[in-house]
Amino acid sequence: MSDLSGVEITDAYMNEMNSRSQAYTLLLLRRTAKMAEPGAFPVVWEHGRRNHQLRIQGVMPIVCPTPDDAEMAGIGIFDATCEDVDQIMAEDPAVKSGLMTYTLHACRGFPGDALRG
Repeated sequence: MSDLSGVEITDAYMNEMNSRSQAYTLLLLRRTAKMAEPGAFPVVWEHGRRNHQLRIQGVMPIVCPTPDDAEMAGIGIFDATCEDVDQIMAEDPAVKSGLMTYTLHACRGFPGDALRG
């Protein structure tokens, strides 16, 4: 990580960055107790395949599954409205089968931001 101690974040910089921010939708995906049932893995695998398709299409450019056994299954950032994402997630195999639930939150971000690759 680079050292930012010498960089001054001025009001002008803040205003410029805020003017560049865009609306996105944050997805919080949670596991349900049904994840422990036999037959869950193939459904979750298809859920993952669908996530890759959404990434390739640019609809969900950020996908962050959580591999631990916690309730939180992962997060995603969609380049779409909450209403559109709700329709997309209603067709997700893991959601349709009751293995996962989700909440959506409108958020803002900066175009071009990315995870290190």
